[in-house]
Amino acid sequence: MGGIGVISTVGIGFLNGHPGRNLRIGHMDAIRDEIRKAREKTQGVLGVNIMTVLTNFADMVRTSIDEGIDVIFAGAGLPLDLPKYLQAGNRTKLVPIVSSGRAAEILCSKWKRNYDYLPDAFVVEGPKAGGHLGFRVQDLDNLSHSLETLVQEVRDVVSRIRDQFRKEIPIIAAGGIFGGDDMYRIMEKGASAVQLGTRFVATEECDASPSFKEAFVRSREEDIRIIKSPVGLPGRTIFNRFLGETAEGKRRPESCKYNCIKTCNPKTTEYCIANALVEASHGNLNDGFAFSGTNAPRVDKITTVKQLFEELKEGYRQMKQSLEGRISS
Repeated sequence: MGGIGVISTVGIGFLNGHPGRNLRIGHMDAIRDEIRKAREKTQGVLGVNIMTVLTNFADMVRTSIDEGIDVIFAGAGLPLDLPKYLQAGNRTKLVPIVSSGRAAEILCSKWKRNYDYLPDAFVVEGPKAGGHLGFRVQDLDNLSHSLETLVQEVRDVVSRIRDQFRKEIPIIAAGGIFGGDDMYRIMEKGASAVQLGTRFVATEECDASPSFKEAFVRSREEDIRIIKSPVGLPGRTIFNRFLGETAEGKRRPESCKYNCIKTCNPKTTEYCIANALVEASHGNLNDGFAFSGTNAPRVDKITTVKQLFEELKEGYRQMKQSLEGRISS
């Protein structure tokens, strides 16, 4: 069992103080720094996650490819033109994040027709994920949108692609996966791998502040709620006083300092999401909040990445052994 280390690019320049005279240059410098720092620490596979709705999406993609990033994950909208940024000799793999078989089919059709390129994998994100969700609020509890159902939908799409173009497209399942037993079950349904976010927040290696991590350890089931994000999508969070104040209209920005999201209108938005996420990552949860998956309340301690991997591997092994034992008996 191995993993891909993924760098989030949302507000990356704001986090480490790069923006000053020029926000655009500052963000790109920050991406380069993070990729290079990660390369110094590992020989493993590295990826970046870039939201399609970011105003500097194109610059972030180009910079990541120039730095030789192994994988670009792109969601919060359909990255219909992502392959156009690749040039001959680039080794970067392109992995869209989708929440339906229809979205996967649209991307395959558009990419093949316009760029003669097909996705190198799909992240299939279900309704139990943290952060921005590709569903209407009223559909989040609909069984027809369960992760198992979505994986099967996308599996049908990639099976047709394989038959037509001889291209294997692995499925990475995401959203609501906590332990190795969950990994085994969803991989038996057709996923080739899984994506975990919430659990890796509560590790010593995560570069968020200790207060941010402790918010996950202290969270209870009633704290996990769905909010409306300035991005234009519902999002799952650990609800706190700051979010309560946004709902009461007490956190409206006077102006837009960052111009970071295409869909955000500073005249109508309830709060500045860029500022809120930066403040939270620095530990100031009075002026920000944490996105999380449904399983945050199950996180009960801060661990290490190595220990977490060992736990996941053991849970996977035990579930496989248990189910195979039932079948053989």
